[in-house]
This record gives sequence, C-alpha cells and structure tokens, in this order.
Amino acid sequence: MTGCHDDDEFEKHLEEDPDPQLDPERSPGLHVDIEALEDIEVSREDVTIGEATPEELAASDTEPVEDDAVASLLADAEQGSKTDRRRAVLALKDRETSDAVVSGLARAATTDEDGDVRQFAVEALTAHGGERAAAVAVELLDDPDPWVRAEAVVALDNVDREAHEADIDAALDDDHHAVRRNAAISLFKLRGEDMADALLEQSRDDSERVREWAAHMLGGVDEDRARERLRELTDDSASVVRQTAERSLEVDPGTFRRQFGGALENDARLLPGEDRLNRMPDL
Repeated sequence: MTGCHDDDEFEKHLEEDPDPQLDPERSPGLHVDIEALEDIEVSREDVTIGEATPEELAASDTEPVEDDAVASLLADAEQGSKTDRRRAVLALKDRETSDAVVSGLARAATTDEDGDVRQFAVEALTAHGGERAAAVAVELLDDPDPWVRAEAVVALDNVDREAHEADIDAALDDDHHAVRRNAAISLFKLRGEDMADALLEQSRDDSERVREWAAHMLGGVDEDRARERLRELTDDSASVVRQTAERSLEVDPGTFRRQFGGALENDARLLPGEDRLNRMPDL
C-alpha cells in the first residue's frame, strides 16, 4: 500500500491534559499546502493503545496477497478471518474493475459484521466508482459504526459530491465529530463562502477537531463575522484551535478557496490512547 496506508493515521480527541504531540504545528490545519482529500478524518476514538493484536496491526498490509487472484480475494472477503477479510477488500481496491469485484465489495461494505471491514470495503469500492459505490455509501450513512459513516461521506465526496449534496448536508448533524467534520469539508469545496453559517456553528462544536477545521475553513470566508469569530477562537481552550484561527486570520480568503481541496496528506501523529487500527483512507 502507499500513502497514508503506510503510515497509519492515529487520532484521539483530548480535551484535557494536552500532550506535546498535540502541538498545533503538527495539526492538519497548519502549514500544509492544500491539494487533496487526504485531510478527511477516518480514525477511531474509542479504543486504547495495546488493544490491537499483531495480526490486526497487519490487516492493512496487502503485500501478502498482492499476487492472489481476484477469485481468491473475493473468497477471503466473504469467508476469511476478520484480518483476512480486511486485507482482501483493501487489495481489491487496486484490482481491475469488474461486476464481481464491485458486487463483492458492496456485499462486504453492507453486510460484514466487522466495522473495519465495512469501512475498508466502502473505501475500496469508491476506487471503482459508479452508481453502485454511491448507493452503498448512502446506505452506510446510517451504519452503527461512526467511522464507517465518516468513510461514507468521503466516498460520496469522491464519487459525486454535487449529486449527493443533500446526503452530505444531512451528515452535518451526525452525532460523531468525524462525520460532521468530513461533511463540512466536502460541502465547503462545493459551496465556498455559502458555508459560512454552518462553519460558524461548527466553530462552537464540543469537539476541538471540528472547531479546528471550522477555523481553518473560515479563513476562506471574506466576511467580518468570520474574522470576528476567528479572533474569538484565538482564545479557544484548545491550542490547536487557537493556532489554526491565528493562521486563518492571515490568509487571503479568495486564494484560500481556490487552493482548498482538503488538508494534511501524511500526518502520522501517535497520540495518547490511540490504536494502530486508527487510520486515514488513502484517497
């Protein structure tokens, strides 16, 4: 695997006792050229370090199956162990698109009992594009696992954010911070300054990660109320939000909007309480 799959993405929301690794300079919202969707957060906040087994840690490594036939991968995706299923669906991402591959990934994304398999499967299915991927992603916006829902937003953004604007907009009200944040990022790329009201609301979110990215995107809103809110956020309780707001006050809104495509591409922070299964999709 390449990109963020090699590094694994770790993220846990910490409201108290900030760790040095939460330094704003390591935040995806700071000092990064904005080029792609890799900013979208898909990780896991409810696990603790040490819970993953060595087998689970290797689940995203597809090298052991890189020479396997598609038929073998499809069989593993349906009947293999949890680790084998995860690895198989990820490997299918890079195989030639076919009805069998698309159907197998769609089935895994919607029926597998393991949340990671469903998450990895919708990520892989998105690489094959098409209406089936979009339909599966819409269905997964109601998945019980928040990280699957977060990935579903990424999928809709990749497949056709304009066609699925209403679905992504509804995700702004999700009860999990990663889903809300992903939805805002996607919609900002679509609506630009018309996202001002939503971003101002998210700038008061309970999650510092949502506030951080609201502050980041408010840099692209050329309105006095946005600048006033950014000045207020320079006194936020979370240092990462303060630093992001300070930087946003310095950018040219028009230039920011033209360059905006997401955020950090290779942030491999390891924060206290995080697990190596926390990961960012390679988009």
